[in-house]
Amino acid sequence: MQIREHIGSGKPAIILYPSGTTVDFAELESRANQLAHFFRKAGLREGDTVAAILENNQHAHAVMWAARRSGLYYTLVNTHLTALEVAYIVNNSDAKAVIGSRATRAVCEGLSELGTTPEGGAPTGELPKLLMIADDDMDGWQRYPECVADQPSGPIADESEGDLLQYSSGTTGRPKGIRRDLPHVSPAEAPNLLTPLMNAVGITGEAVYLSPAPLYHTAPGFWSMAVQSLGGTVVVMERFDPESALDCIQRYRVTHGQFVPAMFVRMLKMPLAVRDSYDVSSLQRVVHAAAPCPVDIKRQMIDWWGPIIDEYYASSEAAGASFIRADEWLTHPGSVGRPLVGIPHIVGEDGEELPPGMVGEIYFDGGYSFEYLRDRAKTEAARDSHGWVTVGDIGYLDDDGFLFLTDRRHHMIISGGVNIYPQEAEDLLVTHPKVLDAAVFGVPDDEMGQAVKGVVQTVDQADATRAFGDDLLVWLRERMAHYKCPRSISFEVALPRTDTGKLVKRELVEKYSSSPGGQP
Repeated sequence: MQIREHIGSGKPAIILYPSGTTVDFAELESRANQLAHFFRKAGLREGDTVAAILENNQHAHAVMWAARRSGLYYTLVNTHLTALEVAYIVNNSDAKAVIGSRATRAVCEGLSELGTTPEGGAPTGELPKLLMIADDDMDGWQRYPECVADQPSGPIADESEGDLLQYSSGTTGRPKGIRRDLPHVSPAEAPNLLTPLMNAVGITGEAVYLSPAPLYHTAPGFWSMAVQSLGGTVVVMERFDPESALDCIQRYRVTHGQFVPAMFVRMLKMPLAVRDSYDVSSLQRVVHAAAPCPVDIKRQMIDWWGPIIDEYYASSEAAGASFIRADEWLTHPGSVGRPLVGIPHIVGEDGEELPPGMVGEIYFDGGYSFEYLRDRAKTEAARDSHGWVTVGDIGYLDDDGFLFLTDRRHHMIISGGVNIYPQEAEDLLVTHPKVLDAAVFGVPDDEMGQAVKGVVQTVDQADATRAFGDDLLVWLRERMAHYKCPRSISFEVALPRTDTGKLVKRELVEKYSSSPGGQP
């Protein structure tokens, strides 16, 4: 992947909305090269890792491109995490550099304060020697981009292709790094993992691509870079707002975009007069992923925008992918498509492949190889005796080869397109002195798809009160990112468990999904 072929076009590579900040291809090329030189000067070499704690700003793409050209892994850190959660990722990835920004200063300060202090029984490890903060000043951190101003604006001599090291929470509650082997080739020779999807939705160098989600998620970061590598312009929303998204489409004549279903819901809930006041006729294709889209919601979006809303199913692991165009979806509603990368197999509990129509675990054959960083057991568990790979999703294939999802990683919660693994909250809840047992799961939510729900068994039944539930929510939010925390806490005399101690969440999900807000 490269962008330098487009530096003479004069086109914007990035437009931020609503600030209007624009970076053209020549400037992005220069910024990426200067930072790549700076990384080399600081001693970073192929295979090292850079952790970026950045909101959607003008620097994010320069950091990603600089890492990609330097043969580095770059870890995009969720900006809603606490300093302790970020410290774990920095330490686990063995990051040699961290770059934050004015907007994420509080977390960066928290990292500096943590140092090597053990918190919650797990040492955070030492911070890297190279610490940078964009557009701000902080003791011990170099100010970016001023710190690279004296570096050459041309390419480094030893360019090599790097890759994203994405962190995705595992079933143990700790985030897991998803790492692929580096290709050890120059960026110009490196294959683009997204070429099949780019071709499927017709993205070319003439595209104006709307990226409304945080760039620290896998798809927004990867897709926006792929569009830029083709010479297309990426419009990045600094914060998603449904009406602002329509304004972006109209103002910049957006041709393509990627959304999650929760964004569709919010746009559809705007007054019809507001929706109709914006011109979206420039749209050629729109794609969505990250979470299952309710059939009725997708039908409403197709009625509004036309049969241009495509869908793909994939994972951060890149084990395989499927794709379905809007016209195909209308004849196979609810499907996530036919294979685009790899061959899907549906496998039963006995390890045997199941016929069409039978529900089982989804495996792919022929996707990209990966490992879960520092977790050989989890890496091996993702592969079966055939060498097929799974990320734990459940579904089936119909007679025409279309893939349907029926569950996502068993207990994983998908809220607003964000994957939330409940065991992290469960493990934290049971450390509270008044809590004996805890369960966290998803309940239906009209806007977000699912909302996080907590159910607790107290040591003393007298503590099972609304006041204590409110206190427990505050206690949780002081210790972990808010989006992972339950929106409400309910109480049970005892949680349903098997004789072997396995929590039977199905009973709780059924009970608390039957009423609004997850209240029994």
